[in-house]
Amino acid sequence: MSSIPSPTKALAFVQRFCAAEAAGGIVLMVAAAIALIVANSPLAEGYFASLHWYVGGLSVGHWINDGLMALFFLLVGLEIKREMAVGQLASWGDRALPGLAALGGMLVPALLYALVNRHDPQTLSGWAIPAATDIAFALGVLSLLGSRVPVSLKVFLSALAILDDLGAVLIIALFYTSDLSASMLLAAAGLVAVLFVLNRLKVTALLPYLLVGALLWFCMLRSGIHATLAGVILALFIPLGDSAADDASPLLRLESVLHPWVAFLIVPVFGFANAGVSLAGISLGNLLDPVPLGVALGLFLGKQVGISLMALLAIRSGLARLPEGASWLQLYGVALLCGIGFTMSLFIGALAFPGAPFLVDEVKIGVLLGSLLSALAGIAVLLVAARRR
Repeated sequence: MSSIPSPTKALAFVQRFCAAEAAGGIVLMVAAAIALIVANSPLAEGYFASLHWYVGGLSVGHWINDGLMALFFLLVGLEIKREMAVGQLASWGDRALPGLAALGGMLVPALLYALVNRHDPQTLSGWAIPAATDIAFALGVLSLLGSRVPVSLKVFLSALAILDDLGAVLIIALFYTSDLSASMLLAAAGLVAVLFVLNRLKVTALLPYLLVGALLWFCMLRSGIHATLAGVILALFIPLGDSAADDASPLLRLESVLHPWVAFLIVPVFGFANAGVSLAGISLGNLLDPVPLGVALGLFLGKQVGISLMALLAIRSGLARLPEGASWLQLYGVALLCGIGFTMSLFIGALAFPGAPFLVDEVKIGVLLGSLLSALAGIAVLLVAARRR
């Protein structure tokens, strides 16, 4: 008799996902490092110019940030739906610890950034930049520690980052849209209705969903709502299926196909295109400018404080329990790693300061500094915790 994917099969899927995500995170680190090197080399002029080449009415940079990243957001939506249905977030008990930790990990960084930038309305609009965790980068760093970190903490980090991504998607939809086109929004609403009908009719072929999703992306691109959100909307209507076999579930099948492309191509390409910042003329004093200071403090200090405090409250109150086989110090180390906000932070930074390349460069500096400090501190704490155990 058919059923939804079993918990054992779902857990195996999550373990495969974590392994691939960690490897993708390492590739992303390399891509970001190469971008920094190229942006500060004789190749810099060609690097920056290539991002402004126009193809089909959009620049290369826009195709990457609005086109390729729509597939990233599609994968994020699929991950959220799977985790909520049959994964590590399937019950309210499972959601308590990562959910509350993710909430704290978004609120405190945003408040710290807003505090630093409270006197400038323009830079204040970037309050959401340090609110997100880069799951690939964080898992990539965590993978460097191997068996020194229990699997339960890797699952906790994945669940927290997925909920974090959900929060970031909502923030983008609510706060970073402008110049709305009523006709295109109406067309997008009609396409969403088509997706709903396909889902209710239990259509399991992926092609109809993908074709409608491509039209939805175009309408949202022209509507004023960020086009990448079309990926999340499409994911919500991809059916999970009623079989325990991965190949019989449209959602698991699409996620399995997308994941290597996103982890090993799309996200590294995004990192290469967006991490490059020229350090010429930048001094240590620039690190104290409101934008890089607010971003770096939000990621490094805000993330660890928000996640640790909310996790402590959740566990002490009995709403949740410490991940199996993990110590408090290890949980704190993972909270530090959540300050790696690379991909989504850079993405939100570009949305927050359109037409202000200097501020976007300052965002990049803050993201790189905050993420680097978080990674180094997280590794140090987890190594000390492993020796103690």
